[in-house]
Amino acid sequence: MGHLDHATFGWLTPVLSYAMACVGAALGLQCTVRALGTTGRSRRNWLITAASAIGTGIWTMHFVAMLGFGVSGTQIRYDVPLTLLSLLVAMVVVGAGVFAVGYGRERGRALALGGLTTGLGVASMHYLGMAALRLHGDVRYEPMLVALSVVIAVVAATAALWAALNITSPVAVAGASLVMGGAVSSMHYTGMLAVSVRVAPSGGELPGATTMQFIFPLAVGLGSYLFLTSAFVALSPSTGERAATVSAQRSVESATP
Repeated sequence: MGHLDHATFGWLTPVLSYAMACVGAALGLQCTVRALGTTGRSRRNWLITAASAIGTGIWTMHFVAMLGFGVSGTQIRYDVPLTLLSLLVAMVVVGAGVFAVGYGRERGRALALGGLTTGLGVASMHYLGMAALRLHGDVRYEPMLVALSVVIAVVAATAALWAALNITSPVAVAGASLVMGGAVSSMHYTGMLAVSVRVAPSGGELPGATTMQFIFPLAVGLGSYLFLTSAFVALSPSTGERAATVSAQRSVESATP
């Protein structure tokens, strides 16, 4: 059995991956809150942004954490198409959950469906990402820990969507995003605890790309997208703020002789 190291760079990758999960969650929750305060095309656009933010955040969290993953006795490569598919699945399935909440007529049912769908999206992304792993040996999983990781993902997603439905304060959204980031990170490392590798030494060249060739540049690009979009959303006035501005302008105009 190969020795697994989940933090070859020390605390750098766990802390950075947690930060990316929190940023994605904060942006996604804020966009969902904005969406619930609007209608029509504006609601749809906010929900699409929320889905892309949460999906990108959890994907970036996973692969930043994987930058610190190593197995003694073998190199590690990643299948590029499968890795990109995991990103697409994260966005699409999380999007389905967010839209279920955004357009659901009955809140309780919408929350349950959205939480389940989004949680399964998080878990699907994780295990598709792991399926993209290429090494000299066989990867095996402990079923009970895999099941626990899926439960954590569903509970975390449901709690986050509940926060989006019930919280409007930016401070409360920030607090909820810290909790969701911690839950997503817990899901990742629980899933990684389920992993064992039976190394089969080989002199052959592994297919796929190294983390620095593919994962690192993509993670940096998506991380930049999250931070720039966060800045845009933070600077964009909400529906309530726009209404207050219009009301103030009308008051000034009516008071002007």
